[in-house]
Amino acid sequence: MAAQAPRPAKSNAAASKARSPQQMRALFVSDIHFEPFWDPEKAARLAGAPVNAWKGILTEPASADREQRFDELQQACGARGPDTSYVLYQSSLKAMREAVPDAKFITVSGDLIAHKFHCKFTKVLPQASTEEYQAFVSKTIEFTIEELRAALPSASVYAALGNNDSDCDDYKLDAHSEFLKRTGALVTAHFPDPLQAGAQATFEAGGYYAVPLPAPLKHAELLVLDDLFMSRQYTTCGGAKDTTGADEQLDWLRQKLEQARRQHENVWVMGHIPPGIDPYSTLRRFRNVCAGEAPEMFLASDDLPNLLAEFGDVVRVGIFGHTHMDEMRLLRGSEASSTHGDIAIKLVASISPVNGNSPSFTVAAIDAATAQLADYQVFTSSNQTGLDALWKEEYDYDRSFKEPNYSAKTLDSLTKSFVADVPAIKAASEAYLRHYYVRDRSLELRLLWPQYSCALANYTAEGYASCRCVAPTH
Repeated sequence: MAAQAPRPAKSNAAASKARSPQQMRALFVSDIHFEPFWDPEKAARLAGAPVNAWKGILTEPASADREQRFDELQQACGARGPDTSYVLYQSSLKAMREAVPDAKFITVSGDLIAHKFHCKFTKVLPQASTEEYQAFVSKTIEFTIEELRAALPSASVYAALGNNDSDCDDYKLDAHSEFLKRTGALVTAHFPDPLQAGAQATFEAGGYYAVPLPAPLKHAELLVLDDLFMSRQYTTCGGAKDTTGADEQLDWLRQKLEQARRQHENVWVMGHIPPGIDPYSTLRRFRNVCAGEAPEMFLASDDLPNLLAEFGDVVRVGIFGHTHMDEMRLLRGSEASSTHGDIAIKLVASISPVNGNSPSFTVAAIDAATAQLADYQVFTSSNQTGLDALWKEEYDYDRSFKEPNYSAKTLDSLTKSFVADVPAIKAASEAYLRHYYVRDRSLELRLLWPQYSCALANYTAEGYASCRCVAPTH
């Protein structure tokens, strides 16, 4: 069946909502997981075609046995669900263009390519060489980013890499690699000339870079990390444990944050894997935190959040993805620092429906004077395929949570109220439960609310245990 054009969004609530003239808008996207293997016959042709020919191939009618072959491929590779097809991606891009045509910039917080990418490639093209696989990964990343640029050509695109974005395999990557060199050239291609060379050099080293955020923001900089190197699951492509990529990034990040403090700049930090506690893995692995067992962590150490915690006076917000859910976090500042301050963290929900969730993206309003995240709206698709899909506003942050902005101060209040509301019956908790999983599985999260809510503002094992294991006062 030929791909059907996506239907327009029912309403443009984000555009119609009154905003301060000092606010600018941006688009937050995460975990696209573009799936070039949706039609395995086409995937074989894509591998041999230049990126500028991909759109023509992907818009052709589907192969007669597409569904059967794709299902067999998913089963063979142990995929837990479908990722973002071409039709779904085009539907989401059209909805983004309608929801926020005036976006000044777009953040992509990692995981551009589909899950089980290496396995699927070897099943579809068993005779292909390592070099052909690496080229296919690079072309898929290029296609995904270029389609986003084409959808909103006036917006700057700032992309981070995720744990799937590698030319060897999931959670595997080599620092100072040819892959990072190629990808860095793509990501930084539209940066201003004086900045491009520096950004490309650091990207080649470890997938990280700095770029000024666009006007009307002033004295504001985005620091992008590839925190795959900091993940507890990370290895080199050869399977070795190596902290070089993490160590180099953290040294660079400290230098950039110290410079921003000296120059009185506002900083945003973006990565893929969030710092702190992974509450679901902790529960799934039956970790008895109150008996002294350590909770599961997203990263291998607290080095990244500890460093950020020293600069609460500088960092306005952190943007991450990875969980595929719409989540809040608060990184509490270091009490030992004379510039103690907390940092608001936003986890952006996914385009990919791999977990059974509805595809979504986030439209942000930013205070141009302070670089603070003032408000946001989450938009979702009416179905997981993109076929004849309607996109609408799922919720509005300030209407749902009755807060003036998304800042460390408001998150301090919200996260404390979540922990105190053990049965999750207050309005703010109900709103969080309803929108965390973009398709509403609030009952599931409600049963885990005390364990989950303690992870929102306690990024260390000690802080989490203290929250979980002390009886709440009423």
